[in-house]
Amino acid sequence: MRKIIIIGGSKGIGKAITESLLSNHQVINVSRTPPDFQHENLSHHTCDILSDELPSIETADGLIYCPGSINLKPFNRLSVEDFRTDFEINVIGAVKTIQAYTKALSQSDSASIVLFSTVATKLGMPFHASVATAKSAVEGLTKSVAADLAPKIRVNAIAPTITDTDLAAKFLRNERMVESTIQRHPLKKYLQPTEVAAMANYLLSDVSKSISGQIFNLDCGIVSLKL
Repeated sequence: MRKIIIIGGSKGIGKAITESLLSNHQVINVSRTPPDFQHENLSHHTCDILSDELPSIETADGLIYCPGSINLKPFNRLSVEDFRTDFEINVIGAVKTIQAYTKALSQSDSASIVLFSTVATKLGMPFHASVATAKSAVEGLTKSVAADLAPKIRVNAIAPTITDTDLAAKFLRNERMVESTIQRHPLKKYLQPTEVAAMANYLLSDVSKSISGQIFNLDCGIVSLKL
């Protein structure tokens, strides 16, 4: 049974990933709040990734860093502190986590790290300056760390479009906003957390053992298609 560390696995996409792994993986969740479910293969450590010391884990086969932010404002209303906060959550937290668990992952014969970006790094979207800046750094981190840790540890990132989670609830809060979101995407849909979890599972598995340093647009067509 493979051991997977997931940072932020109690809510949203992280929760969906945790639930998808539990049947055949040992999952160690590290987050500020415990999951609202239990399983014999799940353990939890309460931890604020930015301010607390991470729990010691000696061996692991996979690491997923889920914390992120959706801080959407016009550029002239974004403060330097907004940019700093988003960068801390999305980038510094990921760096801290990878550095903490590289040794544990190195004990595995097939280790994989999965990070998260956003489609906003590929598109010029209004109100996205802070989050797009932070997530662009995540993409650079993904490729550079993949080179540093090869061939022992693979590193990839998923860049989802809007996903039906609590974090995005204010953008899907009524039928008009839901329909507008659907119509903006060429596939006429937006993502469910289970779809993102399936991609994370793929990148953790040996089926993807020849893939590293890649950014996967899980985008319902919005990045590459114009209909």
